[in-house]
Amino acid sequence: MAEIREIPKRIIIAIGGNAIHPSGIKGTSEEQVAIASDTAHILLPLLELDNELIITHGNGPGVGKVLMRQALARESVAPMSLDICVANTQGVTAYLLGQAFENALREAGNQRHVVGLVTQVEVDPDDPGFSNPTKPIGYFYSEEEAKKLGEQLGWTMREDAGRGWRMVVASPKPQHICDISLVETLASRGTVVIAGGGGGVPVVRDTRGVRHGVEAVIDKDLTTAHMANVLGVKEIVILTAVSRVAINFGKSDQRELEVVTVSEIRKYMGDGHFPAGSMGPKVEAAIRFIEGGGKRAIIGHLNEALQALRGETGTHIVPD
Repeated sequence: MAEIREIPKRIIIAIGGNAIHPSGIKGTSEEQVAIASDTAHILLPLLELDNELIITHGNGPGVGKVLMRQALARESVAPMSLDICVANTQGVTAYLLGQAFENALREAGNQRHVVGLVTQVEVDPDDPGFSNPTKPIGYFYSEEEAKKLGEQLGWTMREDAGRGWRMVVASPKPQHICDISLVETLASRGTVVIAGGGGGVPVVRDTRGVRHGVEAVIDKDLTTAHMANVLGVKEIVILTAVSRVAINFGKSDQRELEVVTVSEIRKYMGDGHFPAGSMGPKVEAAIRFIEGGGKRAIIGHLNEALQALRGETGTHIVPD
């Protein structure tokens, strides 16, 4: 593995949706509060540093559950559009994480503030992602269950990396993060900023500059990479449920990657090692980040965030 490294002053950390809302829970309020608290204590060593820290997070499991609640109550309650569902889960997750972060900091005698921003992200209305839904959200189903739901609710269902079937939705690429200057100002003053949750609320802007929401879920890792490039951040950390990226995942010749160049990991991606529903977007985001001027993208386990930043674990993707 790489030598032990100093932790950079400016960091953007992306927390995966499945890492903060694992599939094994029912999703009760008590469970979500407990998981947020666990996450806060795991990240406390980073929260206590004198740094500029921005946190992004996924919402795939959460937004899928919002859609299921709407489907079950559709005869009684008017459903919300997908962009409003994203805003809903973005606000809820920022509330839970923000509260948990500040509670952990106060327990440690640290008065650092945390703020959550409901972040709009502009996309191209002509993005091909609108005509080819690829973003998996919500529960996992058997093939038979998925087929039935697709017929009943008009959902597009696809198999997700051997883990079951899930609903997939449009996932256009992020083009502009609204109020990015506010994110930078708050972070530069020492506030922990939670922004771009769930990839941001997807919006388009017309010729008059008027924005309106669209039916999509932006990949949060791509938004993280874009945000980092715009802010000139040189290192990002993408936290998920595995310690390292692997090729031949789940096979007898599985091999974990430690330090890998952009050209090397792009070749692995072209060879089909990273499924679109799981590791694919994270690797794509890391490549985009490095190509946009970043120096290091780290993919690692949520429980090993500090160790990954130090170079003790994780997959470290670097320029050629």
